[in-house]
Amino acid sequence: MTTNPAPRILLAEDEEAMRTYLSRALVNAGYEVESVDRGTEAIPMLEKKHFDLLLSDIVMPEMDGIELAQRCAEISPRTKVMFITGFAAVTLRASREQPHAKVLSKPFHLRDLVLEVERVFEEQREASL
Repeated sequence: MTTNPAPRILLAEDEEAMRTYLSRALVNAGYEVESVDRGTEAIPMLEKKHFDLLLSDIVMPEMDGIELAQRCAEISPRTKVMFITGFAAVTLRASREQPHAKVLSKPFHLRDLVLEVERVFEEQREASL
């Protein structure tokens, strides 16, 4: 019997405490997580490895999450994208520029994050059937 590998998530979040908090919750939920503190650091990782989901803060130094998602679509078109943000206006921009990406607004409970991530993977499984 073969088991499917855990879905791989690339987490881009510039706030260290939040990055640690989110990463730990996702690992505890059974996901393989690699994290970076800026979008420019995520690009080479997307080029080298396959990730099932890019979970990105929108407001980050050097490259914002929306630009990162656009680059991700070019580099790894099968990677799903989900945004996290604490800014309502940024949520509207993300929805306009990345209509297929889920946006989760801060503050949120870790349980809500894990449920949304599970929903993304469930939709992906259903689409591939």
